[in-house]
Amino acid sequence: MRTATLERTTNETGVKISVELDGEGRANVNSGIGFFDHMLTLFAAHGKFDLDVKCEGDLHVDGHHSVEDIGITLGTAIKQALGDKRGINRYGTFYLPMDEALAFVSLDISGRPFLVCDLGSLAPNVGAFDTQLIEEFLRAFAFNAGITLHVKVLYGSNSHHKIEAVFKALGHALRHAVENDPRTSGIPSTKGSL
Repeated sequence: MRTATLERTTNETGVKISVELDGEGRANVNSGIGFFDHMLTLFAAHGKFDLDVKCEGDLHVDGHHSVEDIGITLGTAIKQALGDKRGINRYGTFYLPMDEALAFVSLDISGRPFLVCDLGSLAPNVGAFDTQLIEEFLRAFAFNAGITLHVKVLYGSNSHHKIEAVFKALGHALRHAVENDPRTSGIPSTKGSL
């Protein structure tokens, strides 16, 4: 089983995350930020990852530190769960419609972290959630997982739908990338390492 459990504590947050890449999509998420919990639950469900997230953060300031630190910890946990990456597909791409919105996610578990993120125009907030934090989460996640990540919302008018489409598409794309390819026994790179 490809699993990892990680704790990260700073003066701003305390984060504990457990992930199982070969799960059933079960999630138990408590960040103290309702909308973000919903997005991480969707990510796990569509990726078929079992995910436990607990964060105690300085929400009296705002949600920035909690969202970013969850991204850091989740990315690191997924990197640990992948081990040497032997036999994985490596790449994943997914388009996902959410009512009037359409999102695209393409990624490479390359060991070369990068983020290209175009979310289009979003309302400043969805409920009490600051939508600027989506890009902060994606950057922290990609850089700590060692993933090249491209995210684009092609169109849509409802900010909740656009963000939800991104998290669902990220789950599907990552699910495909981490799956084992029965034809590949080694590292999926002509260089021999990722």
